[in-house]
Amino acid sequence: MAPELVTGLTAERVARNVAEVRAEIGDPGVEILAAVKYVPLEELGVLSEAGIRVVGENRAQELVRKAEAHPEFTWDFIGQLQSRKVKLIAPIVRRIHSVASDSAIAQIEKHWRDGLEVFLQVNIAGEEGKAGVAVEDVPRYLERLPFTGLTVMPPATDDPEQSRQWFRRARELADAHGLRGLSMGTTQDYVVAAQEGATIVRIGHRLFR
Repeated sequence: MAPELVTGLTAERVARNVAEVRAEIGDPGVEILAAVKYVPLEELGVLSEAGIRVVGENRAQELVRKAEAHPEFTWDFIGQLQSRKVKLIAPIVRRIHSVASDSAIAQIEKHWRDGLEVFLQVNIAGEEGKAGVAVEDVPRYLERLPFTGLTVMPPATDDPEQSRQWFRRARELADAHGLRGLSMGTTQDYVVAAQEGATIVRIGHRLFR
């Protein structure tokens, strides 16, 4: 069953949740990115009132729609990247977190602009059918664009500690290639991700409950 849309938000509640997440992370250098896939357009103003400044959307056309209505946010694209959508989002976003194909890279090269940051998405555990480039292919992709970081999603688990090894491996991989950015950790495992070196955590429902 797909998650339901978030409704009935209040700025006070969201601000409290952000503060709790910040305290749990304990590192002011880790950026909290609010994932707003399930936040309707009409609720986004509440996030701004709560002090949220950086948001991420999974769907290209929704990002365009929401960003036009709320230019006060810094927008990132965090969903699976289709090469044909690059031209829509490249002029709008600060960062694309999910570059994982030669075709997407070709489109980013075509629509590159100053200030755009791109993260290479890596299938850190080598899961079959999962988005992301293979670990052994990372050097080849890094030759194509001036990537500033990596994005990883560990295997699904109910125990955040099971993700620690994959977050640690991602940090080691980023360090080995001189990449400062590491986008990893979501609502279920952001504390462990931060402990293992995440520079950005992408959090949705934990901020809106």
